Amino acid sequence: MESEWDTLRLLGAVTAACLLLWATWGVGCTVYVYLLPQVRRGAPWLRAHGAWAVVTGATSGIGKAYAHELARRGLNIVLISRNLNKLEHEAKEIERLHGRLTRVIQVDFTGGLEIYEAIKTGLKDLEIGVLVNNVGMLYENAMVPLLDCEDVAKRLSDVINCNIMSVAQMTATVLPQMVSRRKGIVINISSFTDKKPCPLLSAYAASKAFVRSFSQAVGTEYYSQGVIVQTVSPFMIESNMTNNVKYPTLVLNSVDFARQALDTLGLTSQTSGCFNQAVQTALLAFLLPSWFCLSRWGPKFLLLLTNGMMKAKPSHRRP
Repeated sequence: MESEWDTLRLLGAVTAACLLLWATWGVGCTVYVYLLPQVRRGAPWLRAHGAWAVVTGATSGIGKAYAHELARRGLNIVLISRNLNKLEHEAKEIERLHGRLTRVIQVDFTGGLEIYEAIKTGLKDLEIGVLVNNVGMLYENAMVPLLDCEDVAKRLSDVINCNIMSVAQMTATVLPQMVSRRKGIVINISSFTDKKPCPLLSAYAASKAFVRSFSQAVGTEYYSQGVIVQTVSPFMIESNMTNNVKYPTLVLNSVDFARQALDTLGLTSQTSGCFNQAVQTALLAFLLPSWFCLSRWGPKFLLLLTNGMMKAKPSHRRP
């Protein structure tokens, strides 16, 4: 009997030690990535990967903020989105504010393979150092069960093309020249929903899980050839997807987010983008564990929570 208690004590001590090491590692990584300015890569390091940056969904929100911040750090910018007027406006603003060259490509990423020929033509002969796969969309105005959204087949097709196909095809388009030069950076904007299934956002969360998995795998495949692939998984950032939140203090300014997220390049391949978002994501995972969200009470609670936080009739997509 005494030996059994000794075994249990040993197991308890080992478990406690492992948990302590895990917590220490997590805190240490958080401090290293987000809170130590001296370890950050500078603008010259970023520019050394190539003269041009390509940003999808570049006319608002996170994409617009990334485009301006990359230009501020000295890169020329290719802006890709569906609204030509907004593209031309942002291009002129980047040239005026940051003195960089710009190029615009008008495409709607809910389209199929046919749209990528125009993109390949628009990117021809450019030395692309950074690709930001930002474009993305929700399939409904709010968190709802899958069959509650209008025209389910069309919405699902749009989400798959915009959130999944765009990441895979844009990466496949730009990656060859990065590999040939043995340097380049691919930044895939994901979401906090990429870590586990999310009822009432089923297709969106699944699409972001693809982004996370795809990024990790491709990053591993081409790391030895000088290509960095980073997944950015924020909680709530100022964009068309969050303009319906009742409590703006929960939503981080996209300009601040892009600046802080770019500071994590070269330090981690998986990031919430900044300390603020890392804390919010950790708290959310603690308060709403996966087992509860996937229980029979989870969707009901999430619906109540969402209705309390959101205004009515938001826009359902990011341009």
